[in-house]
Amino acid sequence: MEITAHSKPIDVFNRWMDEARAQSDIREPVAMALATQSPDGGLHNRVVLCKSWSDQGFTFFTNYLSAKGRELAHHPFAGAVFYWDPLLRQVRISGRVEKVPEKDSQEYWRLRPRDSQLSQYISRQSEEVSSREELERLKAEAEREFEGREVPCPKHWGGYILLPQSIEFWVGQPGRLHDRFVFEKSEKAWTFRRLYP
Repeated sequence: MEITAHSKPIDVFNRWMDEARAQSDIREPVAMALATQSPDGGLHNRVVLCKSWSDQGFTFFTNYLSAKGRELAHHPFAGAVFYWDPLLRQVRISGRVEKVPEKDSQEYWRLRPRDSQLSQYISRQSEEVSSREELERLKAEAEREFEGREVPCPKHWGGYILLPQSIEFWVGQPGRLHDRFVFEKSEKAWTFRRLYP
């Protein structure tokens, strides 16, 4: 797909994601590195799974009390990167981050595997835990507590949507003469620029 000023960023992303998903050697095509900023100005990066995307933005789920959740509460902006090495393609996104409606978080929670629900239910993400045995003990307790019934979605867990202000598409080329195309959102439309490698 040729990328031009007339391209819609989400259409380019959808096409690239379809091609990444078709690659058997890309284990998690929806994995994106997410960068957030702490109150002291430090930058922190980790990989999360992007669960959905649309013209509006890119959605992921996490513990709101985690390090990233606390950082987003303080500074609700983030950057994200998808990188698909076999395709020599990268997508960079930056913009504001907002929580998704609680009903959306609960709907997605119900789709998660039960083991994932139990693990998240007992997790105090980013806090210190004494041992692996402690994690397994807490999960076993939760399994007994919710035996025969649904695991409820914790109030401290849910989704965020990254609302892009900028989306850059990068294509690796021989001799490092790479192609870079950036779309930036204005009040009415996306603007387009081609960048030097």
